[in-house]
Amino acid sequence: MHLTGPDAPLSPSSAPQSRPAAAPAWSDADLAQSPHVRSDKPERVRRMFAAIAKSYDLNNRVHSLWQDQAWRRFAVRWSGLKPTDAVLDVACGTGDLSEAFARAGAASVIGLDFTYEMLEVAGHKAGTRPANWNTARIAYIQGDAQELPIADASVDVVSIAFGIRNVLEPSRAALEFRRVLRPGGRLVVLEFAEPRFPPVRWFNALYCRRIMPVTATLIAGDKSGAYKYLPKSVQTFMSPEQMSAMLSAAGFVDIQHRSLSLGICTCYRAFVPG
Repeated sequence: MHLTGPDAPLSPSSAPQSRPAAAPAWSDADLAQSPHVRSDKPERVRRMFAAIAKSYDLNNRVHSLWQDQAWRRFAVRWSGLKPTDAVLDVACGTGDLSEAFARAGAASVIGLDFTYEMLEVAGHKAGTRPANWNTARIAYIQGDAQELPIADASVDVVSIAFGIRNVLEPSRAALEFRRVLRPGGRLVVLEFAEPRFPPVRWFNALYCRRIMPVTATLIAGDKSGAYKYLPKSVQTFMSPEQMSAMLSAAGFVDIQHRSLSLGICTCYRAFVPG
């Protein structure tokens, strides 16, 4: 899928389209160790999201208790968005954050995702929105966060919501984010986290590892193992300190992070020098 908008600084993606596969993307045996060390993680992630694309928004709303949209609105506000800004929303999924940037007045938005089926949902949603949502400013394309089909220094904001954890080499993606941002550009990352306050951490672990995998799987009718992968991938992902160190190594400065919803979610912001 490659939908262009006015003056979009992009080139067509050669990423292959996918279709749901019969075999589970993640079995219990696959998740006995960290999913982040698997060399075949990208294809498993693609199959997983292809399987759950149609129910993705509903599960996000229900299992975040409708907080996921508030987290995205915070990310848009913290980006310091200007009316002249070009935004690249990486791992855009079904387009919620891309739409939030468009509604907030971005000059243009590129929503990029690895999974074709997610982009199908995003495109359908855009076609049903009222005119004041400004979805005509969004161009959806398929691509890889580690090899962005975007020109150097061509966007003002790069965002990625709950997607950096699904990339095979997050450090490589961070270098790509730095490459495509203009001097003074901003990177905004939303990601789940392990809460540090013990009672909240205990309840979050119970909810995410015991309750949510069952209820989300039922809602999605999922056989891919997506909602078993989710808590395991959060549990074994990098800490805020490690994330900040990775962004610094990629050339970002003034790196900050904010805990949201008692530490369930973390928002990171980093700048390109100049």
